[in-house]
Amino acid sequence: MSAEQPVVLVVEDEHAQREVLSYNLEAEGFRVAKAINGEEALLLLEEEAPDIVVLDWMLPNVSGIEVCRRIKLRPETRGVPVIMLSARSEEVDRVRGLETGADDYVVKPYSVVELMARVRAQLRRTRPAAVGQQLVYDDILLDPETHKVFRGENTLKLGPTEFRLLATFMEKPGRVWTREQLLDRVWGRDIYVDTRTVDVHIGRLRKALCQHGGDDPVRTVRGAGYALG
Repeated sequence: MSAEQPVVLVVEDEHAQREVLSYNLEAEGFRVAKAINGEEALLLLEEEAPDIVVLDWMLPNVSGIEVCRRIKLRPETRGVPVIMLSARSEEVDRVRGLETGADDYVVKPYSVVELMARVRAQLRRTRPAAVGQQLVYDDILLDPETHKVFRGENTLKLGPTEFRLLATFMEKPGRVWTREQLLDRVWGRDIYVDTRTVDVHIGRLRKALCQHGGDDPVRTVRGAGYALG
């Protein structure tokens, strides 16, 4: 399983709906985590660190609205896009969903094709490289479709791990990533790698970025981790 696959958390208590959603998302190349109620969703939010949440409004016990509210209250999950699914089509319900923090609101019954498009649209904003969008930072261009990196007029030679590291940094310039966060994003949660391995690959990335000259854009934040710029 590629560590680059965006993770979608599907929160839906109806089995048939949950499986149809999961099947279509996996066919689109996403990794899917599934929750059948609000409590499970909040646990998986911490365990899986999803890139996007597709959330049903009507859930047993903890409602989708409350799950959304908690997602947006926590600093570490505030930036995760939430697409709310609901049979409630009234404008007042749509407004309430959006005011609670949902990034999009889809009324049931919905077109699966349209929902997949909405998922991709949200990911273009938060994980652009994962949906094939070129990334640019200063004089560096990363093209995930061709798996090439350019700095100025020069093509850079990067290994696959260094490429994923750079894509992670370029999606959120200025953000400080801890070694543990980089391990989860670049290597994957199911693979055990020593945190010192991150330092080795950061060193390789820096060397690759500066192979034709230019300043090192990767910043070490003492006691915290690494950032681009």
